[in-house]
Amino acid sequence: MSDDHTHVQEFFSARAADWDRRFPDDGPAYAAAVAELGLREGGRVLDAGCGTGRALPALRAAVGPSGVVLGADLTPAMLREAVRAGRDRDGTLLLTDVAALPLRSSSLDAVFAAGLIAHLPQPGENLREIRRVVRRGGVLALFHPIGRAALAARQRRELTPDDLRAEPNLRALLTGAGWRMTSYADEDTRFLALAVRDA
Repeated sequence: MSDDHTHVQEFFSARAADWDRRFPDDGPAYAAAVAELGLREGGRVLDAGCGTGRALPALRAAVGPSGVVLGADLTPAMLREAVRAGRDRDGTLLLTDVAALPLRSSSLDAVFAAGLIAHLPQPGENLREIRRVVRRGGVLALFHPIGRAALAARQRRELTPDDLRAEPNLRALLTGAGWRMTSYADEDTRFLALAVRDA
């Protein structure tokens, strides 16, 4: 396990028990972002870096009982909180690294990733691995329940032009990983970038 993985696990393990209490009002933002994926009944979707599984109920509602919902996370403590909250009823939880997904190529219709990209040790390579498991025409949603400026203020840091989620930087990163960005929204109340796998 790399130092990056160890750091991510330590960071989220220390915060897992209080995670949902710290952000109790995010549910509607998650549901609205999931709606923009355009999922259909019977669809197959992964919540990459699912944490405590806050997106899983909305993903399950979108694909219905015949669909497949997976939640993957690197941190056991976050998955335990997902189970404690009962969200394992909405999807199958996988303790795994999104950099090496235990899924067949082209097996998913969509991937939802909330707050994930800032924690990827090799974003370009990791986004290529996510692309591998999505079918042609499938969608990736990179989401955060608050925008870049609001998040920077919360973390007491300055928002700089080299921010990975700035539109030109993210567009170039996605293009290099085989995705085509189709929409980008960076507002106080949400961040959402959608991309499609074309080939």
